[in-house]
Amino acid sequence: MAAEVSIEALGQVAEYFKVLSEISRLRILCALKSGAKNVTEIIAMTNLGQANVSKHLKTLTQVGMIKREPRGVSVYYEIADASIFEICEIVCASLSVNIEAQSQQLEQLHVFR
Repeated sequence: MAAEVSIEALGQVAEYFKVLSEISRLRILCALKSGAKNVTEIIAMTNLGQANVSKHLKTLTQVGMIKREPRGVSVYYEIADASIFEICEIVCASLSVNIEAQSQQLEQLHVFR
């Protein structure tokens, strides 16, 4: 019999995925994939507003997905857990398979034309 997972553990998993469910946060993570950036650089890459970026950076930092590092008068943010991109690749591969299957189903409907 498989061990049961506690409600608390499932809650933590749900919170982690909830953080990834926001498009702006995914855009920020994508911007940081190429290396550490400050808020100004993140804003330029994502076209998000400063308050929005700051809010999402705080959330991403709190869950440990990114880390912040003061450098002089600026603060730089970088990926703290690269497994985030592995998770995203798994999801993208699954979506790709589903989209391909849907496309094939739609193609079969062309028989009635």
